[in-house]
Amino acid sequence: MSIRLVEDVSDGTYVLDRLDITLTPALPWLGHQARWEMTGHLKEPVDLTRVTCNVIMKFGPVKMLDRKYMLPDLLKGMGAKLSGHLRPAAGPWRQTWNLQLPEAVPVAEHRILLRARTDSGKNFLALDITLNFSHRFRPSPSPTSGRAGARMLHSSR
Repeated sequence: MSIRLVEDVSDGTYVLDRLDITLTPALPWLGHQARWEMTGHLKEPVDLTRVTCNVIMKFGPVKMLDRKYMLPDLLKGMGAKLSGHLRPAAGPWRQTWNLQLPEAVPVAEHRILLRARTDSGKNFLALDITLNFSHRFRPSPSPTSGRAGARMLHSSR
């Protein structure tokens, strides 16, 4: 299994540049929180409340979801919300979200394609996310707590 769970597939034409993502734990656990930290550089001001996200979820070759969300609504569905400035200026940018993972999903490798656009129609970011919730790839429990260890994944473009 690749440890590259989150891949930034955007290019130089995207508004969000030099994206760096840290996911904790590195192997998310169903029913638990995952901390998602993003830093990057905005090439222009963005109204985050008006960013539109197209989310496609696949299990193998089967498309299970193809839906558009406003960024705040997508985060709300995962138990999170926007932090910091909602309309940041061009320059350094940071967001941290504590996402609540669902209790149960089909046992499979899930591929999530997230494409986001600004309210003016410009490409904001493009992420390919691979989460393997098969029994084979569950994190082993920590010897002290009996829960999955807090491993970290660090992905950057």
